[in-house]
Amino acid sequence: MRKPVLTIFYQFNPWNATIGGIQTLINTFIKYAPSEFQVRLVGTGVDPKKPVGKWQEAEFAGREISFLPLFTLQNDNVRNLIPTTLKYTAALLGRDFASDFMHFHRIEPTIAAINWQGEKTLFIHNDIRTQIQATGNKKAILWRRFPAAYFALEGLLVGQFSQILSCNTDAAQLYKQRYPSLQDRVAYIKNSFDNEIFYPLTEDERIVKRKELASRLGVDEETRFVLFAGRLHPQKDPILLVRAFAALNEPNVHLLIAGDGELGAEICAETAKLGISHRVTMLGALTQEKLAQIHRVCNAFVLSSAYEGLPLVVLEALGSGTPVVTTECGETPKLLTKDSGVVCSERSPACIADALRKVLLHPADYPTQSCVRAAKPYAASTVVQQVYSEMWNRWEQRASTVAVRV
Repeated sequence: MRKPVLTIFYQFNPWNATIGGIQTLINTFIKYAPSEFQVRLVGTGVDPKKPVGKWQEAEFAGREISFLPLFTLQNDNVRNLIPTTLKYTAALLGRDFASDFMHFHRIEPTIAAINWQGEKTLFIHNDIRTQIQATGNKKAILWRRFPAAYFALEGLLVGQFSQILSCNTDAAQLYKQRYPSLQDRVAYIKNSFDNEIFYPLTEDERIVKRKELASRLGVDEETRFVLFAGRLHPQKDPILLVRAFAALNEPNVHLLIAGDGELGAEICAETAKLGISHRVTMLGALTQEKLAQIHRVCNAFVLSSAYEGLPLVVLEALGSGTPVVTTECGETPKLLTKDSGVVCSERSPACIADALRKVLLHPADYPTQSCVRAAKPYAASTVVQQVYSEMWNRWEQRASTVAVRV
């Protein structure tokens, strides 16, 4: 029996230092793919000198895959004048990448796939209703300007999917309500983090590594660290985070910002305006391994988002033994326990600062074991392998049906 083929579609390059939960999830699906599957990725290229539009054999995370870059995209962390999703969709038109299994992480590219044969799965990463209705920067998501057009497009395309999987329970319920004829295809799926990369240190090891980090940054060795990691994008609202950190007003606490994006210059300007530049370090885009090292030594992780699904970076922080402070959005408030983090009742600098102060001044109330325990159900070694197991069962059932007919 030949191997079933899984083709994953998304506008990124896994060998680049890319930022985002979708990219991280796809990387995890590649890494944990069983040998029984042939895995293909249709993504983007980084080097303009290398050819695009052709399949190439490659290795990622120790796994052999087939990779096809549709076009060159040197930095997918910053939005361009023409949305990357639009370019990616246009590049798919007229092609046929039909496979036994196809995974899509945005609705727009599936315009090209509507007549492709095979089992198609759409992953929903945000509560789209909250995402479109959110106030603030209209440029944060183009569809916020045209919500009716988005839902009309979605209505035309969702019928092609065998599965619609959401990491947000509210979003899953919304899809069941919007498309009652498809409700049997809609399900909640746990987001998953790579527990082989994100794991805790002992308390003694954490103290030593934290002092080493303080030394590298040229700050006092007793400095406590707060980490933000993610795209510097209006959805994540890092400007609110910076203002909250200023309101915290704890001189022996340092903010680390890991990520890249369009708000980078604005963040630097805001920290200068608030007089806290010396207590904020911009780390830029980091690999998973380097980010994991930072997670393991920080005293708190903070998320100031306006809307979310279930951000992988929260699971990565908890899996590293680090408590989480989050705004009340997405699935995070539902998984945090009282001894693994704090949910802010308001998206305001004062409220986030108070929550951070609570975690930083009372670390014994948020022990490593509690954080790890909250993340454990989301470990990739369990979640992703379960998804592949179910895919394999469906593949065998279809093969058996074909054999009987023959």
